[in-house]
Amino acid sequence: MPSRTAGVISQDWDPVVLRKKPAKGHERDPKAVNQALRTGAPVQTIRKSDAGSNKKPTAAPVVNARKLDELTEPAALDRVPAEVRQLIQKARLEKKMSQAELAKHINEPPKVVQEYENGKAVPNQAILAKMEKVLGVKLRGKVVSK
Repeated sequence: MPSRTAGVISQDWDPVVLRKKPAKGHERDPKAVNQALRTGAPVQTIRKSDAGSNKKPTAAPVVNARKLDELTEPAALDRVPAEVRQLIQKARLEKKMSQAELAKHINEPPKVVQEYENGKAVPNQAILAKMEKVLGVKLRGKVVSK
């Protein structure tokens, strides 16, 4: 085990003083500009384009937000087809279940089953798979009418 030297422990660090850096805007200072003008020193003035106005820059094309949304998103989402709605209702009634009971069996809120039977829901393959297991009817894929 290493041994320490017997003696007083002291701090060897120098104190550090933190200060703000001097501002770089001396040439922008009104007093400095006036002094330079009085002495005849060259003073450079730069005008910013469109400074102090509410005008939009004309370089960028104007984009309509609605048109952008229409291009990136489909106009309407697919809903549950009528054949699938009828199959769900028919199978549920053959098993003598209410919408709430079916919802309880598939671990979903009753509103989900109601939306599927009314055709308002956007089809979710996981929910359709659960309904297929409980009802014993094929709901996904090619639907063959009887």
